[in-house]
Amino acid sequence: MYLKTLNLRQFRNYQDQKVEFNAAKTILVGNNAQGKSNLLEAVELLATLRSHRMARDRDLVQEGEAIAQINATLERQTGVSDLALTLRRNGRRSVALNGESIRRQMDFLGVLNAVQFSSLDLELVRGGPEGRRNWLDTLLIQLEPVYAHILQQYNHVLRQRNAFLKKNQDLAPSYQQPQSPHLGGSQHNGENPRKPLPWENTHDADSSELAVWDAQLATTGTRVIRRRDRAIQRLAPIATAWHASISGSTEILQIKYVPNIPLEDNHPEEVQQAFLAKIQQRAIAETYQGTTLVGPHRDEIELTINQTPARQYGSQGQQRTLVLALKLAELQLIEEVVKEPPLLLLDDVLAELDLSRQNQLLDAIQDRFQTLITTTHLGSFDSQWLKSSQILFVKAGEIIPNL
Repeated sequence: MYLKTLNLRQFRNYQDQKVEFNAAKTILVGNNAQGKSNLLEAVELLATLRSHRMARDRDLVQEGEAIAQINATLERQTGVSDLALTLRRNGRRSVALNGESIRRQMDFLGVLNAVQFSSLDLELVRGGPEGRRNWLDTLLIQLEPVYAHILQQYNHVLRQRNAFLKKNQDLAPSYQQPQSPHLGGSQHNGENPRKPLPWENTHDADSSELAVWDAQLATTGTRVIRRRDRAIQRLAPIATAWHASISGSTEILQIKYVPNIPLEDNHPEEVQQAFLAKIQQRAIAETYQGTTLVGPHRDEIELTINQTPARQYGSQGQQRTLVLALKLAELQLIEEVVKEPPLLLLDDVLAELDLSRQNQLLDAIQDRFQTLITTTHLGSFDSQWLKSSQILFVKAGEIIPNL
């Protein structure tokens, strides 16, 4: 797939800027805070409808404006597509494909595929589990666009259930939670999704409502867990192979999905039963804390090198090798699934890599993936790369071709 044009209107610090791409590699050069990353963020939004910066739509719209627009022309084996995303400061975003509005946003996903690699991705190793969950979810949205809808359903149920628990938190009696993790028994007969808590017999309506949320959380959460598990099963061996190549086979990378729910196998009925059983185990704690303690919003993706947790292992350089392996694996997996190479967005990442890892990355890219690269200077690139690249200069939200 090849991004031919990109037009940004009132997006971040761009007033009205059109870019035409005429090479497999485009290098965007400029000082910090000029708009280089904003351009890559616009492409990422077209691919995933998400920003790795976790920005709210109102932060994406230029100050003083009501809407921002991102338009692009994309060429694929199936033909040329025109993509449009409208972001509103005080309202719902909208998308269009080839001039026609699309009601369900997940139908917009999968037209453009892209892998973003930025200096922020080093937090995948060093940071908390939420960043790794977001990374996996963003990948899954591209592998299986319906996942965006599944994740949205789960988050909706989670918010409703949390609101219910919060509302009823004050009703919990003031005795200590038992030390045993089980409430009564851990067996579940499949008919009633959870046992009532000791005080719930006097609140039948509340008990019934919570049982409904329990069932919906287990149903939607199971869909999330099973897809995350499948994705890691496919990604892990690819990332391990890339890591061995980059590290000269001196280190072994292992990636393991550790769901919050025991996952003996990937059958939906088994996962759902395990989900409901764990809700029952944590029922008292949830009531006291007023929040949902069970579900994929608490999952972990374990990254280990030579059987040691990566965040505790070795140097920053070794952690960078791991993230580079993950990103190359993302590229390869998306290409295998969608049958075309995705775009690669490199946001100021070469400065974070030493010369050896830079060369590994640049050798892997070649002209196989259309690549947009931001940098503050051109010193990181050899002359062959510069000759075969389109070079654009970015200053204060304006893009100037290399004349």
